[in-house]
Order: sequence, then structure tokens, then C-alpha cells
Amino acid sequence: MHLAFYPTSRESARREKHRKVFSKATSDGQIPQVASTAHVTWGESEIAPVLHTHILADSDLWNLSDDERNEITYQQNKDRPLHDIVNQERQAYTALLEAVQMLSDEDLNDPHRFKHMPQEWRPWQLIAGNSFKHYEDHMPSIRQWLAKQS
Repeated sequence: MHLAFYPTSRESARREKHRKVFSKATSDGQIPQVASTAHVTWGESEIAPVLHTHILADSDLWNLSDDERNEITYQQNKDRPLHDIVNQERQAYTALLEAVQMLSDEDLNDPHRFKHMPQEWRPWQLIAGNSFKHYEDHMPSIRQWLAKQS
């Protein structure tokens, strides 16, 4: 799962890898809006149930390296219509928002409140890494695509 606030050099390397994977063209020529939105949606979809159940349950993809997980996510979604991915993203975001709103300050800061969460993690960082901090990785390419649409 994406954790926020990596050391600067590691963060830069991770963001560069993201850009390489998500700058590939899809079969219809759409680049970041499809791949990036599907990728972000997957992370939101994975973290929302953790927040609801207070159990850190792993998807098989979480056990892979970032590169492997990103490539699989890209391959699974590269040919999907943008409107389907956007609808799925809206649902995932709504579920994530609802889950976050149910959490207490203690939930956000205490890893012991989530079964199987490593003690050194902070739940709010897990949320950040799968939402607003993760969005930062993809916003430049999406904005670039949007500018070309005008």
C-alpha cells in the first residue's frame, strides 16, 4: 500500500517510475486519463474496506513490487472506456470518503486500531498515500491531457 512521505530520493524515484508506466499510450491514444484514473481508483478501492473493517487485508497485488503492481493495473485497464473508469472512480472515492468520515482521531493515528497493521505505520499516512498524496503523482499528466482537449 502506498505510504505517504517517503524520503525525498525514494519519493522522486517512485514518482518517476509512476510517470513511465502511466505515460504509455492506450490502444485508442488516450494516455494518462485512463491509466492514471484506473490506477488511483484501484488504490482507493483497496483502502476503503480496510477503513470500514479495521482489518489490513492484503490484495494479491499489494504483495508485488510497485513496478509489477503498476504494470498489472495498467494492463488491466488500458483498453477500458474512460467513462467506465470515471464512474468507477466516483464510486471508489465516495466509498473512501464515507469510510474516512467514520474514523476518529485515534483511528487515524493508532495502528493498533487496525488488525494486521504494522506498528510503525500510521493509518492517516496509509490514507494519504492512497488518496491525496497519490493524486499528486498523476495530476501533471492529467492536466496536460486536459489542456490538449481544449
